[in-house]
Amino acid sequence: MSKSTFSAKVFAVYVLFVGVVLVVAPNFLLSIFRLPQTSEVWVHVVGVLVFNIGIYAWISSSHKPFLVASVYTRFLVFAALTTFVVIGLARPMLGLLGVVDLLGGIWTYFALKADASVTKVTARVA
Repeated sequence: MSKSTFSAKVFAVYVLFVGVVLVVAPNFLLSIFRLPQTSEVWVHVVGVLVFNIGIYAWISSSHKPFLVASVYTRFLVFAALTTFVVIGLARPMLGLLGVVDLLGGIWTYFALKADASVTKVTARVA
């Protein structure tokens, strides 16, 4: 398994876990991030969507176009959540979720670079 595939699978497991928690016990997760409790259905719907993204991430984890796109989208999540915090739409704790995405995106970026250098070395030897 390549380094980038491994990083994407770890990301997929994280997203699947968050999705399940949002569907089954959203207020538990919200309380960890000191976000307001809710009884509205939207948070469960978001959980289903997040879980589905986790499935896509798991299945696509060995496809380079997905890996490259995931780097950009995880940076975008960080930028969006940080912006929401800065302009006062969200509490600072929500920014932690963005940091997790940023770190995961950086990991996948460097894993893609490492995989590319291994491929170049292998091609030279063959």
